[in-house]
Amino acid sequence: MDLETTGVENSDKICSIGIICTSKESTFSKYELVNEGKKIPSKASSINHITNEMIKDRPKLKDSEAWALLQEHNNQDSTIIAHNINFDLKMLGQSGFVWQGKIVNTLRVTKHLIPECEEFSLQFLRYELKLYKDEKKEALKYNAELLPHNALSDALHTKLLYEYLLDIKEHNELASLSFQNVFIEKFGFGKYSGRYIEEISMCDRGYLEWMLLQAKDLDEDLRYSISRFL
Repeated sequence: MDLETTGVENSDKICSIGIICTSKESTFSKYELVNEGKKIPSKASSINHITNEMIKDRPKLKDSEAWALLQEHNNQDSTIIAHNINFDLKMLGQSGFVWQGKIVNTLRVTKHLIPECEEFSLQFLRYELKLYKDEKKEALKYNAELLPHNALSDALHTKLLYEYLLDIKEHNELASLSFQNVFIEKFGFGKYSGRYIEEISMCDRGYLEWMLLQAKDLDEDLRYSISRFL
């Protein structure tokens, strides 16, 4: 599953949803634009290519076929697989949907199993792990356009990434790793990008303490890793 939103703030809303549903009985996809009453700013449109005109006459998420599909499978026998799933579940929760099933967070699992990757964005992994080799065949199967930040296209690449990870660990282990913090050794951004957190803890401890106190949206794995050095 993948979502596109009007932004990443708490006040932002979902504007599209892409789902690839697989079971023993069938495999199919669902893609919908939805209108949650929040204007899409130009910055968001420049990323997901969804405009206000495109969602003008679209239903609310609760009235969509995608919502009905999620509700139908909202039980402990189902698993949602998403890249950075915490964000997706938070956005769904703001629309009134609370997932009761299992999860696999391909972002966190990839950090656990393939830590040597330079980056962990879905588009980087698409090329780094050569997921693109199977994407055209999969896109035809699910009637998906291969466009970055298109919810169905990203759901397709999440599926391909999940299948790549299944060659390393079984499904239950992937689900378990989704709840285990990743120990991060280096900063990947900011003024100390590329430097070891342990080194910064010795030369600029105050900076790390400031991050923990002031950066409310700090990645939970980075927060966990910084805390280990303080």
